[in-house]
Amino acid sequence: MTMKRILYSLLTLMSTLSLHAQVETSVRPISLDEAIRLARVQSVDAAVALNELKTAYWEYRTYQAELLPEVNFKATLPSYNKSYTAYQNDAGEYSYLRSDYMRMSGELSIDQNIWLTGGTLSLNTSLDYLKQFTGSKDHSFMTVPIALTLNQPIFGVNRIKWDRRIEPVRYKEAKAAFLSATEDVTISTINLFFNLLLAQEKVSIDQQNLNNANKLYEVAKVKREMGQISENDLLQLRLNVLDAQSSLTDNETTLKSCMFKLRSFLAISEDVELEPVVPETAPSVELYYDDVLQKALQNNSFAKNIQRRQLEADYEVAKARGNLREIQLYAQVGLTGTDHTFRSAYDGLKSNQIVEVGLKIPILDWGRRKGQVRVAKSNREVTESKLRQETQEFNQNLFVLVQQYNNQLAQLNIADESDQIAQQRYATNVETFMIGKISTLDLNDAQVRKDEARQKHVNELFYYWYYYYRLRSLTLWDFEKGTNIDADFEKIIKG
Repeated sequence: MTMKRILYSLLTLMSTLSLHAQVETSVRPISLDEAIRLARVQSVDAAVALNELKTAYWEYRTYQAELLPEVNFKATLPSYNKSYTAYQNDAGEYSYLRSDYMRMSGELSIDQNIWLTGGTLSLNTSLDYLKQFTGSKDHSFMTVPIALTLNQPIFGVNRIKWDRRIEPVRYKEAKAAFLSATEDVTISTINLFFNLLLAQEKVSIDQQNLNNANKLYEVAKVKREMGQISENDLLQLRLNVLDAQSSLTDNETTLKSCMFKLRSFLAISEDVELEPVVPETAPSVELYYDDVLQKALQNNSFAKNIQRRQLEADYEVAKARGNLREIQLYAQVGLTGTDHTFRSAYDGLKSNQIVEVGLKIPILDWGRRKGQVRVAKSNREVTESKLRQETQEFNQNLFVLVQQYNNQLAQLNIADESDQIAQQRYATNVETFMIGKISTLDLNDAQVRKDEARQKHVNELFYYWYYYYRLRSLTLWDFEKGTNIDADFEKIIKG
């Protein structure tokens, strides 16, 4: 009974280990659509794109907050001073007076930026308390129950007005860049997916070639004994076996490397062995350059980038012109009161009015400010030239990409037919070689053409998907559905 229990325990342990090994080496077929879906959610590139969008979102929210009223509280609690201060009397003689007092103050204000003029309007109330520790040792309050303050630059650049023109464009650019980055994640996925698919095809080809080479070599040894083939042909077939073994070893290593890269990109466990599935269909849509260009200029972040940089160049010129002279207006109207008690300080209020106009106009600066204006204008001209050049390059690259995509469907159909013919030709040549009607050179040529045709078919399929999603990235347009590629940005950022 003890021996049976031991054997039963060993069998149970072996069964458990076997199941565990199966779990560790589980094979997971994965389609291109599934890989794209996982990449858009789990990849590091997708996380980077999301973080960049969040940064742009909060920068835009910060800009919007500048247009809204702001409530501020300022206080000094307390300020104590015990020192000597120089004092000059009516005779012009100096002496030092002893100061020993404590002061506390507080101010509550509502501040509003005025985007139309670039100034600031504030509604504030304040309270000031002073306690003396020498002399009469008295204390007093000063109140400003209400005051309206205007701080307005004159002839200077209106930063808020320019921000209202630039910042919305910047945020639109960021949203378009996020959508393009999402499509770029898809392109990276396509690259990694087809690299793995091609590596898998090469391993499959090598395994088939090795099996065929072994069979043909065994048949050739028998034929050599019968004197039906030469020693040279026999040695060539042996070399074919060795070449197939060497190629299989190399491509198995490449396969593992490609699988590791795709798993890492998709954030899939290393215990899973991915098996890419060849896409059965590809989107068949004919595109026209004018239509594609129009959608790209409407949706792509490049168009927003061009617009933003042009506005920023204009802003730099306006800022340089505004620095030619500085005039600042400060005005305040309100009520104020003072007394020795807090309640009485709010009785018998008197008007409180302050008007200041400060200006700074350079009399002689050796042309420094005018030079800054000219530099800003020159930089704007340089920027405009770069924008024209970049626009031409963008349009040209888009034209080439549209042509490549439209031609790729024909290339894919040709590669598909060539692959089928090469497979049939090789199978026929193997049978013909078995009966001794063709040489090893003809057989090797058929094998090489078969392998090249298969790999070319996979490559052409890759380029078709690559061109398609590249155009989606540039236009942010779903050509199959005929709709814009958009997203719920509020949900994405806060989700």
